[in-house]
Amino acid sequence: MNRIALITGASSGIGYATANLLAQNEYHLILVARRKDKLEKIQTELQNNFQTKVCILAEDIRNTMDLRSAIEKLPEEWKHIQVLINNAGLGLAFDSVDEAKLEDWETMLDTNVKSLISVTHILLPYLLKTEDAHIINIGSTAAKQVKKGSSVYSATKFAVEAFTKGLRIDLLDKGVKVTQINPGVVETEFALVKAKGNKELAEKSYSNFTPLYPDDVADAILFALSRPKHVNINDILLTTIVEADINTRIDKIIE
Repeated sequence: MNRIALITGASSGIGYATANLLAQNEYHLILVARRKDKLEKIQTELQNNFQTKVCILAEDIRNTMDLRSAIEKLPEEWKHIQVLINNAGLGLAFDSVDEAKLEDWETMLDTNVKSLISVTHILLPYLLKTEDAHIINIGSTAAKQVKKGSSVYSATKFAVEAFTKGLRIDLLDKGVKVTQINPGVVETEFALVKAKGNKELAEKSYSNFTPLYPDDVADAILFALSRPKHVNINDILLTTIVEADINTRIDKIIE
């Protein structure tokens, strides 16, 4: 039987790369993102290229009621969800705390923390009905080391790490695996969102060094998912070589 995995933030970057890799490995997929047009293209692409079925949910994960309703309305065959990949997240501006906008902080907290927790709460009843359930939360090196201008973004990722550890403890006796993947700099739309659409500034985020790519993170996710039943990958810290010491100021490397 094909495993069913639900991926948030699936329309680009790490989410898309993970969907592609899991489709190659005979997973059926529920893809969640706001951009319906992109989801439809990905659905057609994956179903044409691989022996997989793809269900799309064009939802904003910050809207808990709508997402819960969409999950409840899934056909019964799609409710046998065994894998949840909490990938959706963002960073905004990364200004010093005395210059930052409160609305940027609120958006990061709403998306990176509150929504991840809400999605997990919505999916847990389905996961607990299956065998070999696995929750994978996408964290960040920001969950391990706070850098200049990243106080609130790091706070959101520290929160994700705490929640992940709590999930693992609480679900241990129920046989649910819980993993956190913590990538460093990945070349995705993250930089463009962080720069609020400033392409020149976003491109600078990846200058002077080779960043991670979404496929690198997808490989780590598949590795965690493909371990034997008795093995749980608790935590993976994944960086590009120039970040191997996470205390290094990546902004200095970029400059």
